[in-house]
Amino acid sequence: MTDKELNYQELGLKCGLEIHQQLETGKLFCRCPSVLRKDEPDFSVRRKLHAVAGESGEVDVAAAYQASLGKEFEYQGYNDVACLVDLDEEPPRELNRAALKIALQISILLNAKIVPLTQIMRKTVVDGSNTSGFQRTVLIARDGFIETSQGRIGIETVCLEEDSARIVSDGVFKLDRLGIPLVEIATKPEIKNPEQAKEVALHLGGILRSCNVRRGLGTIRQDVNLSVKNGKRIELKGFQDIRNVEVAIEKEVERQVGLVKNGESVSEVRKVLPNGKSEFLRPMPGAARMYPETDLLLLKISRDFINESKKTLPKLKSEADEEFEKEGLSQEMISLLLKQSKVEEFKELLGIVKNPALVAKVLLVFPKEIAKREKMPLNLVEEKLTKDVISNVLDNLKRKKISEGDVKNVLAKIVRGEDFVKAVKVRKAASMNDVEVKIMSFIKEKPGLSMNAYMGLVMKEFKGGVDGKIIMEIIKKYVG
Repeated sequence: MTDKELNYQELGLKCGLEIHQQLETGKLFCRCPSVLRKDEPDFSVRRKLHAVAGESGEVDVAAAYQASLGKEFEYQGYNDVACLVDLDEEPPRELNRAALKIALQISILLNAKIVPLTQIMRKTVVDGSNTSGFQRTVLIARDGFIETSQGRIGIETVCLEEDSARIVSDGVFKLDRLGIPLVEIATKPEIKNPEQAKEVALHLGGILRSCNVRRGLGTIRQDVNLSVKNGKRIELKGFQDIRNVEVAIEKEVERQVGLVKNGESVSEVRKVLPNGKSEFLRPMPGAARMYPETDLLLLKISRDFINESKKTLPKLKSEADEEFEKEGLSQEMISLLLKQSKVEEFKELLGIVKNPALVAKVLLVFPKEIAKREKMPLNLVEEKLTKDVISNVLDNLKRKKISEGDVKNVLAKIVRGEDFVKAVKVRKAASMNDVEVKIMSFIKEKPGLSMNAYMGLVMKEFKGGVDGKIIMEIIKKYVG
Protein backbone atom coordinates (compact mmCIF):
# COMPACT_ATOMS: atom_id res chain seq x y z
CA MET A 1 0.00 0.00 0.00
CA THR A 2 1.56 3.34 -1.04
CA ASP A 3 0.88 6.81 0.31
CA LYS A 4 -1.20 7.64 -2.80
CA GLU A 5 -3.51 4.70 -2.07
CA LEU A 6 -4.21 5.83 1.49
CA ASN A 7 -7.27 8.06 1.89
CA TYR A 8 -6.58 9.47 5.35
CA GLN A 9 -9.98 11.15 5.59
CA GLU A 10 -11.83 7.90 4.88
CA LEU A 11 -9.55 6.04 7.28
CA GLY A 12 -10.53 8.50 10.03
CA LEU A 13 -6.96 9.58 10.80
CA LYS A 14 -6.64 11.65 13.99
CA CYS A 15 -3.11 12.93 14.41
CA GLY A 16 -1.29 15.38 16.66
CA LEU A 17 2.32 16.28 17.46
CA GLU A 18 4.25 16.78 20.69
CA ILE A 19 7.45 18.80 20.45
CA HIS A 20 9.96 18.84 23.33
CA GLN A 21 12.60 21.57 23.12
CA GLN A 22 15.43 22.27 25.57
CA LEU A 23 15.85 25.91 26.61
CA GLU A 24 19.14 27.79 26.82
CA THR A 25 19.13 28.46 30.58
CA GLY A 26 20.31 26.79 33.75
CA LYS A 27 18.33 23.87 35.17
CA LEU A 28 14.64 24.30 35.97
CA PHE A 29 14.41 23.54 39.70
CA CYS A 30 17.98 24.00 40.93
CA ARG A 31 20.84 26.40 40.21
CA CYS A 32 23.12 24.00 38.32
CA PRO A 33 24.25 24.93 34.77
CA SER A 34 22.90 23.04 31.76
CA VAL A 35 26.16 21.49 30.57
CA LEU A 36 26.65 17.97 29.17
CA ARG A 37 29.96 16.36 30.09
CA LYS A 38 32.02 13.67 28.34
CA ASP A 39 34.70 13.02 30.95
CA GLU A 40 34.65 10.49 33.78
CA PRO A 41 31.96 11.21 36.42
CA ASP A 42 32.83 12.35 39.95
CA PHE A 43 30.39 9.98 41.65
CA SER A 44 27.68 7.40 41.07
CA VAL A 45 24.68 6.15 43.06
CA ARG A 46 22.28 3.24 42.63
CA ARG A 47 18.50 3.35 42.99
CA LYS A 48 15.50 1.08 42.61
CA LEU A 49 12.29 2.92 41.72
CA HIS A 50 8.72 2.09 42.72
CA ALA A 51 5.40 3.06 41.15
CA VAL A 52 3.10 5.20 43.34
CA ALA A 53 -0.57 6.11 43.05
CA GLY A 54 -1.44 9.32 41.24
CA GLU A 55 -3.99 11.98 42.20
CA SER A 56 -6.85 9.60 41.36
CA GLY A 57 -5.54 7.03 43.86
CA GLU A 58 -4.67 4.57 41.10
CA VAL A 59 -1.27 3.39 39.87
CA ASP A 60 -0.71 4.27 36.22
CA VAL A 61 -0.54 1.25 33.91
CA ALA A 62 2.71 2.40 32.25
CA ALA A 63 4.37 3.01 35.63
CA ALA A 64 3.19 -0.36 36.90
CA TYR A 65 4.64 -2.04 33.82
CA GLN A 66 8.05 -0.38 34.24
CA ALA A 67 8.13 -1.16 37.97
CA SER A 68 7.28 -4.81 37.28
CA LEU A 69 10.59 -5.17 35.41
CA GLY A 70 12.36 -4.88 38.78
CA LYS A 71 15.37 -2.99 37.43
CA GLU A 72 18.03 -1.25 39.51
CA PHE A 73 19.56 1.91 38.05
CA GLU A 74 22.95 3.60 38.31
CA TYR A 75 23.24 7.40 38.17
CA GLN A 76 26.55 9.07 37.34
CA GLY A 77 27.12 12.71 38.22
CA TYR A 78 29.53 15.64 38.27
CA ASN A 79 29.93 17.93 41.25
CA ASP A 80 29.56 21.12 39.18
CA VAL A 81 26.48 20.16 37.10
CA ALA A 82 24.50 18.00 39.55
CA CYS A 83 23.33 18.65 43.09
CA LEU A 84 21.16 17.20 45.85
CA VAL A 85 18.01 18.32 43.99
CA ASP A 86 19.03 16.15 41.03
CA LEU A 87 19.61 13.24 43.44
CA ASP A 88 16.18 13.83 45.04
CA GLU A 89 17.89 14.39 48.38
CA GLU A 90 16.78 18.03 48.67
CA PRO A 91 13.51 19.87 47.84
CA PRO A 92 13.37 21.70 44.50
CA ARG A 93 14.16 25.42 44.30
CA GLU A 94 11.81 28.03 42.83
CA LEU A 95 11.17 27.56 39.11
CA ASN A 96 13.80 29.20 36.86
CA ARG A 97 12.38 32.59 35.83
CA ALA A 98 14.51 32.84 32.69
CA ALA A 99 13.08 29.54 31.46
CA LEU A 100 9.56 30.71 32.33
CA LYS A 101 10.06 33.88 30.27
CA ILE A 102 11.11 31.87 27.21
CA ALA A 103 8.11 29.55 27.65
CA LEU A 104 5.81 32.60 27.80
CA GLN A 105 7.33 34.04 24.62
CA ILE A 106 6.83 30.73 22.80
CA SER A 107 3.22 30.65 24.04
CA ILE A 108 2.59 34.17 22.76
CA LEU A 109 4.05 33.31 19.34
CA LEU A 110 1.69 30.30 19.28
CA ASN A 111 -1.33 32.56 19.97
CA ALA A 112 -1.97 30.60 23.18
CA LYS A 113 -3.78 31.82 26.31
CA ILE A 114 -1.44 32.03 29.30
CA VAL A 115 -2.61 30.41 32.54
CA PRO A 116 -1.90 33.00 35.30
CA LEU A 117 -2.21 30.58 38.26
CA THR A 118 -1.14 27.01 37.79
CA GLN A 119 -0.14 23.93 39.79
CA ILE A 120 3.25 22.30 39.26
CA MET A 121 2.63 18.58 38.87
CA ARG A 122 4.57 15.36 39.28
CA LYS A 123 4.32 12.86 36.42
CA THR A 124 5.23 9.32 37.46
CA VAL A 125 8.20 7.98 35.48
CA VAL A 126 9.89 4.80 36.74
CA ASP A 127 11.87 3.76 33.66
CA GLY A 128 15.07 5.04 35.30
CA SER A 129 15.16 8.39 33.53
CA ASN A 130 14.61 10.30 36.78
CA THR A 131 16.08 9.66 40.24
CA SER A 132 12.84 10.61 42.00
CA GLY A 133 10.51 8.36 40.02
CA PHE A 134 8.65 11.38 38.64
CA GLN A 135 9.09 14.33 36.27
CA ARG A 136 7.97 17.84 37.24
CA THR A 137 5.78 19.62 34.70
CA VAL A 138 3.61 22.73 34.70
CA LEU A 139 0.95 24.04 32.32
CA ILE A 140 1.89 27.48 30.98
CA ALA A 141 -0.67 28.14 28.21
CA ARG A 142 -3.44 26.51 26.19
CA ASP A 143 -5.79 26.94 23.22
CA GLY A 144 -3.37 28.45 20.70
CA PHE A 145 -3.06 27.87 16.96
CA ILE A 146 -0.79 28.03 13.93
CA GLU A 147 -1.69 28.42 10.25
CA THR A 148 -0.62 25.86 7.62
CA SER A 149 -1.15 25.53 3.87
CA GLN A 150 -3.95 23.04 4.65
CA GLY A 151 -5.66 25.08 7.34
CA ARG A 152 -5.36 26.04 10.99
CA ILE A 153 -4.02 23.58 13.55
CA GLY A 154 -4.87 24.12 17.21
CA ILE A 155 -2.29 24.13 19.99
CA GLU A 156 -3.69 22.13 22.92
CA THR A 157 -1.12 23.02 25.58
CA VAL A 158 2.28 24.56 26.19
CA CYS A 159 4.02 23.10 29.25
CA LEU A 160 7.35 23.69 30.97
CA GLU A 161 9.04 20.61 32.37
CA GLU A 162 12.40 19.15 33.38
CA ASP A 163 14.35 16.93 30.99
CA SER A 164 15.26 13.37 31.91
CA ALA A 165 18.62 11.88 32.80
CA ARG A 166 20.85 10.94 29.87
CA ILE A 167 21.16 7.26 28.96
CA VAL A 168 24.72 5.90 28.98
CA SER A 169 23.85 2.22 28.61
CA ASP A 170 21.10 -0.14 29.74
CA GLY A 171 20.26 0.85 33.32
CA VAL A 172 22.99 3.52 33.52
CA PHE A 173 22.20 7.26 33.34
CA LYS A 174 24.06 10.58 33.65
CA LEU A 175 22.63 13.39 35.78
CA ASP A 176 24.01 16.26 33.66
CA ARG A 177 20.89 16.45 31.46
CA LEU A 178 18.42 15.84 34.28
CA GLY A 179 16.57 19.07 35.08
CA ILE A 180 17.40 21.01 31.90
CA PRO A 181 14.22 23.01 31.07
CA LEU A 182 12.01 21.67 28.29
CA VAL A 183 9.08 23.35 26.60
CA GLU A 184 6.49 20.80 25.51
CA ILE A 185 4.08 21.86 22.76
CA ALA A 186 1.09 19.58 22.10
CA THR A 187 -1.10 20.19 19.07
CA LYS A 188 -4.74 19.21 18.86
CA PRO A 189 -5.42 15.98 16.86
CA GLU A 190 -6.32 17.98 13.76
CA ILE A 191 -3.49 17.06 11.41
CA LYS A 192 -5.00 15.63 8.23
CA ASN A 193 -2.12 13.69 6.65
CA PRO A 194 1.64 13.01 6.87
CA GLU A 195 2.50 15.96 4.64
CA GLN A 196 0.72 18.38 6.97
CA ALA A 197 2.36 16.72 10.00
CA LYS A 198 5.79 17.55 8.56
CA GLU A 199 4.70 21.12 7.76
CA VAL A 200 3.45 21.59 11.35
CA ALA A 201 6.70 20.21 12.78
CA LEU A 202 8.81 22.53 10.62
CA HIS A 203 6.60 25.51 11.47
CA LEU A 204 6.89 24.85 15.21
CA GLY A 205 10.63 24.33 14.80
CA GLY A 206 10.92 27.75 13.18
CA ILE A 207 9.11 29.41 16.10
CA LEU A 208 11.31 27.62 18.63
CA ARG A 209 14.55 28.53 16.84
CA SER A 210 13.51 32.18 16.97
CA CYS A 211 13.62 31.96 20.79
CA ASN A 212 16.47 31.30 23.20
CA VAL A 213 16.62 27.52 22.87
CA ARG A 214 19.47 25.03 22.85
CA ARG A 215 20.78 23.81 19.49
CA GLY A 216 22.25 20.53 18.34
CA LEU A 217 21.50 16.82 18.29
CA GLY A 218 19.20 15.72 21.11
CA THR A 219 17.99 19.21 22.09
CA ILE A 220 14.62 18.77 20.35
CA ARG A 221 12.45 15.65 20.22
CA GLN A 222 9.17 15.01 18.43
CA ASP A 223 6.40 12.52 19.20
CA VAL A 224 3.36 11.69 17.07
CA ASN A 225 -0.01 10.66 18.50
CA LEU A 226 -2.40 9.04 16.04
CA SER A 227 -5.34 6.72 15.60
CA VAL A 228 -7.60 5.50 12.78
CA LYS A 229 -11.34 4.80 12.74
CA ASN A 230 -12.24 2.19 15.40
CA GLY A 231 -8.58 2.01 16.46
CA LYS A 232 -6.77 2.89 19.68
CA ARG A 233 -4.42 5.85 20.15
CA ILE A 234 -0.73 5.16 19.49
CA GLU A 235 2.20 7.35 20.50
CA LEU A 236 5.25 7.17 18.24
CA LYS A 237 8.52 8.28 19.85
CA GLY A 238 12.05 8.73 18.59
CA PHE A 239 11.97 11.30 15.79
CA GLN A 240 15.48 12.79 15.86
CA ASP A 241 15.09 13.66 12.17
CA ILE A 242 11.73 15.19 11.29
CA ARG A 243 12.16 14.04 7.68
CA ASN A 244 11.15 10.55 8.90
CA VAL A 245 7.76 11.68 10.20
CA GLU A 246 5.87 11.20 6.92
CA VAL A 247 6.96 7.62 6.28
CA ALA A 248 6.51 6.69 9.97
CA ILE A 249 2.89 7.94 9.99
CA GLU A 250 2.16 6.13 6.72
CA LYS A 251 3.54 2.84 8.02
CA GLU A 252 1.74 3.15 11.36
CA VAL A 253 -1.57 3.89 9.64
CA GLU A 254 -1.10 0.78 7.48
CA ARG A 255 -0.33 -1.26 10.62
CA GLN A 256 -3.34 0.15 12.47
CA VAL A 257 -5.72 -0.57 9.59
CA GLY A 258 -4.61 -4.20 9.66
CA LEU A 259 -5.01 -4.44 13.45
CA VAL A 260 -8.50 -2.92 13.36
CA LYS A 261 -9.60 -5.43 10.71
CA ASN A 262 -8.46 -8.24 13.01
CA GLY A 263 -9.87 -6.64 16.17
CA GLU A 264 -6.37 -6.40 17.70
CA SER A 265 -5.85 -2.64 18.07
CA VAL A 266 -4.35 -1.64 21.45
CA SER A 267 -3.19 1.67 22.88
CA GLU A 268 0.57 1.74 23.43
CA VAL A 269 3.77 3.74 23.09
CA ARG A 270 6.01 2.63 20.23
CA LYS A 271 9.57 3.46 19.26
CA VAL A 272 10.20 4.53 15.66
CA LEU A 273 12.97 2.57 13.93
CA PRO A 274 15.31 3.98 11.24
CA ASN A 275 13.24 2.37 8.45
CA GLY A 276 10.07 4.14 9.62
CA LYS A 277 8.50 1.08 11.20
CA SER A 278 8.00 0.87 14.97
CA GLU A 279 8.26 -1.53 17.89
CA PHE A 280 6.53 -1.79 21.27
CA LEU A 281 8.06 0.38 23.99
CA ARG A 282 5.53 0.43 26.86
CA PRO A 283 1.79 0.68 27.59
CA MET A 284 0.15 4.07 27.00
CA PRO A 285 0.25 6.16 30.20
CA GLY A 286 -2.89 7.86 31.45
CA ALA A 287 -4.08 10.55 33.86
CA ALA A 288 -3.38 8.29 36.86
CA ARG A 289 0.32 9.11 36.73
CA MET A 290 -0.19 12.82 37.57
CA TYR A 291 -0.32 14.29 41.08
CA PRO A 292 0.51 17.71 42.60
CA GLU A 293 4.06 18.77 43.49
CA THR A 294 3.76 19.39 47.25
CA ASP A 295 7.25 20.90 47.71
CA LEU A 296 6.46 24.00 45.62
CA LEU A 297 3.86 26.77 45.81
CA LEU A 298 1.36 27.42 43.04
CA LEU A 299 3.04 29.16 40.09
CA LYS A 300 1.71 32.70 39.73
CA ILE A 301 2.45 34.46 36.45
CA SER A 302 1.88 38.18 36.90
CA ARG A 303 0.58 40.54 34.23
CA ASP A 304 3.79 42.57 34.58
CA PHE A 305 5.92 39.50 33.86
CA ILE A 306 3.79 38.66 30.80
CA ASN A 307 4.13 42.25 29.53
CA GLU A 308 7.89 42.13 30.09
CA SER A 309 8.05 38.92 28.04
CA LYS A 310 6.08 40.59 25.24
CA LYS A 311 8.42 43.59 25.15
CA THR A 312 11.40 41.36 24.38
CA LEU A 313 9.48 39.04 22.07
CA PRO A 314 11.88 37.69 19.40
CA LYS A 315 11.08 38.00 15.74
CA LEU A 316 10.14 34.85 13.88
CA LYS A 317 12.84 33.40 11.67
CA SER A 318 10.93 34.37 8.52
CA GLU A 319 10.69 38.00 9.69
CA ALA A 320 14.36 38.06 10.69
CA ASP A 321 15.35 36.64 7.29
CA GLU A 322 13.51 39.45 5.50
CA GLU A 323 15.05 42.11 7.76
CA PHE A 324 18.61 40.81 7.35
CA GLU A 325 18.23 40.38 3.59
CA LYS A 326 17.45 44.11 3.44
CA GLU A 327 20.73 44.67 5.30
CA GLY A 328 22.52 42.85 2.49
CA LEU A 329 23.41 39.66 4.35
CA SER A 330 23.63 36.33 2.55
CA GLN A 331 21.27 33.51 3.53
CA GLU A 332 24.25 31.62 4.93
CA MET A 333 25.14 34.49 7.29
CA ILE A 334 21.48 34.88 8.31
CA SER A 335 21.23 31.18 9.16
CA LEU A 336 24.44 31.32 11.21
CA LEU A 337 23.26 34.38 13.16
CA LEU A 338 20.03 32.62 14.07
CA LYS A 339 21.66 29.26 14.74
CA GLN A 340 24.27 30.76 17.06
CA SER A 341 21.72 33.07 18.76
CA LYS A 342 23.74 36.19 17.94
CA VAL A 343 20.95 38.33 16.49
CA GLU A 344 20.83 40.82 19.36
CA GLU A 345 24.62 41.09 19.48
CA PHE A 346 24.64 41.73 15.71
CA LYS A 347 22.10 44.54 16.08
CA GLU A 348 24.06 46.18 18.90
CA LEU A 349 27.33 46.10 16.97
CA LEU A 350 25.59 47.38 13.86
CA GLY A 351 24.83 50.51 15.88
CA ILE A 352 28.59 51.19 16.05
CA VAL A 353 29.49 50.64 12.38
CA LYS A 354 26.88 50.51 9.64
CA ASN A 355 28.56 47.63 7.85
CA PRO A 356 26.38 44.47 8.17
CA ALA A 357 28.76 42.22 6.25
CA LEU A 358 31.75 43.18 8.41
CA VAL A 359 29.81 42.85 11.69
CA ALA A 360 28.58 39.41 10.65
CA LYS A 361 32.14 38.34 9.79
CA VAL A 362 33.44 39.63 13.13
CA LEU A 363 30.84 37.55 14.98
CA LEU A 364 30.74 34.43 12.85
CA VAL A 365 33.78 34.08 10.58
CA PHE A 366 36.80 35.79 12.11
CA PRO A 367 36.77 33.77 15.39
CA LYS A 368 36.95 30.52 13.42
CA GLU A 369 39.72 31.80 11.16
CA ILE A 370 41.72 33.11 14.13
CA ALA A 371 41.27 29.83 16.00
CA LYS A 372 42.58 27.92 12.99
CA ARG A 373 45.54 30.26 12.44
CA GLU A 374 46.52 30.37 16.12
CA LYS A 375 45.79 26.64 16.60
CA MET A 376 43.51 27.37 19.54
CA PRO A 377 40.10 25.90 20.51
CA LEU A 378 37.26 28.01 19.11
CA ASN A 379 35.56 28.32 22.51
CA LEU A 380 38.75 29.84 23.98
CA VAL A 381 38.97 32.37 21.16
CA GLU A 382 35.29 33.32 21.66
CA GLU A 383 35.87 33.73 25.41
CA LYS A 384 38.59 36.30 24.68
CA LEU A 385 36.55 38.12 22.02
CA THR A 386 33.78 39.35 24.29
CA LYS A 387 31.12 41.77 23.11
CA ASP A 388 32.96 44.63 24.87
CA VAL A 389 36.22 43.76 23.11
CA ILE A 390 34.56 43.61 19.70
CA SER A 391 32.66 46.86 20.42
CA ASN A 392 35.90 48.66 21.26
CA VAL A 393 37.63 47.39 18.12
CA LEU A 394 34.73 48.49 15.93
CA ASP A 395 34.66 51.86 17.71
CA ASN A 396 38.34 52.34 16.74
CA LEU A 397 37.35 51.51 13.16
CA LYS A 398 34.56 54.10 13.31
CA ARG A 399 37.03 56.73 14.55
CA LYS A 400 39.41 55.74 11.73
CA LYS A 401 42.20 54.69 14.06
CA ILE A 402 42.28 51.38 12.19
CA SER A 403 41.04 50.35 8.75
CA GLU A 404 38.50 47.66 7.92
CA GLY A 405 41.33 45.43 6.72
CA ASP A 406 42.99 45.69 10.15
CA VAL A 407 40.02 44.44 12.20
CA LYS A 408 40.75 40.70 12.04
CA ASN A 409 44.43 41.17 12.82
CA VAL A 410 43.66 43.39 15.81
CA LEU A 411 41.29 40.72 17.12
CA ALA A 412 43.99 38.08 16.57
CA LYS A 413 46.49 40.12 18.59
CA ILE A 414 44.02 40.37 21.46
CA VAL A 415 43.45 36.61 21.33
CA ARG A 416 47.22 36.09 21.56
CA GLY A 417 47.19 38.12 24.78
CA GLU A 418 48.43 41.47 23.51
CA ASP A 419 47.31 44.56 25.42
CA PHE A 420 44.28 46.19 23.77
CA VAL A 421 45.92 49.62 23.39
CA LYS A 422 48.96 48.08 21.69
CA ALA A 423 46.81 45.83 19.54
CA VAL A 424 44.91 48.72 17.96
CA LYS A 425 48.11 50.64 17.23
CA VAL A 426 48.43 49.13 13.79
CA ARG A 427 51.88 49.44 12.25
CA LYS A 428 51.59 50.65 8.68
CA ALA A 429 54.15 49.69 6.09
CA ALA A 430 56.64 52.47 5.39
CA SER A 431 56.20 51.99 1.65
CA MET A 432 53.71 50.19 -0.55
CA ASN A 433 56.64 49.58 -2.85
CA ASP A 434 58.18 47.33 -0.15
CA VAL A 435 54.93 45.40 0.02
CA GLU A 436 54.72 44.97 -3.74
CA VAL A 437 58.33 43.76 -3.90
CA LYS A 438 57.65 41.21 -1.17
CA ILE A 439 54.52 39.97 -2.95
CA MET A 440 56.46 39.54 -6.19
CA SER A 441 59.14 37.55 -4.37
CA PHE A 442 56.58 35.24 -2.78
CA ILE A 443 54.96 34.58 -6.18
CA LYS A 444 58.35 33.84 -7.70
CA GLU A 445 59.52 31.60 -4.83
CA LYS A 446 56.18 29.77 -4.42
CA PRO A 447 54.38 29.73 -7.77
CA GLY A 448 50.91 28.25 -8.16
CA LEU A 449 49.44 29.23 -4.76
CA SER A 450 45.97 30.72 -4.43
CA MET A 451 45.49 34.45 -3.88
CA ASN A 452 44.34 33.78 -0.30
CA ALA A 453 47.52 31.77 0.33
CA TYR A 454 49.70 34.65 -0.85
CA MET A 455 47.58 36.98 1.28
CA GLY A 456 48.35 34.87 4.34
CA LEU A 457 52.09 34.93 3.66
CA VAL A 458 52.15 38.72 3.23
CA MET A 459 50.01 39.37 6.32
CA LYS A 460 52.33 37.17 8.35
CA GLU A 461 55.40 38.95 6.94
CA PHE A 462 54.13 42.41 7.86
CA LYS A 463 52.40 41.25 11.07
CA GLY A 464 49.11 42.90 10.19
CA GLY A 465 50.73 46.22 9.44
CA VAL A 466 49.22 46.51 5.97
CA ASP A 467 45.61 46.94 4.91
CA GLY A 468 44.36 43.60 3.61
CA LYS A 469 42.43 45.20 0.76
CA ILE A 470 45.59 46.86 -0.58
CA ILE A 471 47.48 43.56 -0.39
CA MET A 472 44.77 41.75 -2.36
CA GLU A 473 44.68 44.46 -5.03
CA ILE A 474 48.43 44.05 -5.57
CA ILE A 475 48.20 40.25 -5.62
CA LYS A 476 45.46 40.42 -8.27
CA LYS A 477 47.85 42.35 -10.52
CA TYR A 478 50.19 39.35 -10.65
CA VAL A 479 47.88 36.35 -10.10
CA GLY A 480 45.04 36.15 -12.59
